[in-house]
Amino acid sequence: MHKQLIDNLKKEFNGILEFLKNDLAQIRTGRANPALVENVKVDAYGNKMNLKEVASILAPDAKTLLIQIWDKGLINSVVKGIEESRLGLTPNVEGQNIKLVMPPLIEERKKELTKLLHDKLEQSRIRIRRGRDEVWHKVQNLEKEKKISEDDKFRAKNDLQKVVDEYNGKVKEMGEGKERELNG
Repeated sequence: MHKQLIDNLKKEFNGILEFLKNDLAQIRTGRANPALVENVKVDAYGNKMNLKEVASILAPDAKTLLIQIWDKGLINSVVKGIEESRLGLTPNVEGQNIKLVMPPLIEERKKELTKLLHDKLEQSRIRIRRGRDEVWHKVQNLEKEKKISEDDKFRAKNDLQKVVDEYNGKVKEMGEGKERELNG
């Protein structure tokens, strides 16, 4: 019975990792990455849309993003969306395309981004702890209700801790990778 709880927890933890991955992709590292701008909000066709819904975003090299807008009537909206995004990028219009050159990160900005990174990692670890605590509480209740034995409860506790350690390790790896990107 506790196996089902742990399997569900793993699914929840995978969602936490996916959210973190997307969150970290939006931290600018000085390297061109389409994920940095793909969710920039653009006024298009009377709605707020993500940039990726109105354009192709390419990274032709490590310092440049090229945005190929599908409808040239949206160029000004895209420029405005990028400027309002507070990413610190200056859009250069070239025909129906917009070119973004990644400025080098200054030391102060690297420190700010590193702090932001650590905050995002800690939020993920907190969510993992909450998930662990909820499942542990359910396991304890199962034992109180005599649906599992005391041995099963402790087996569940060990299994639960292994899963938590595994996912905390993944969060740590993601953070270390992003930190190397920031400072590299």
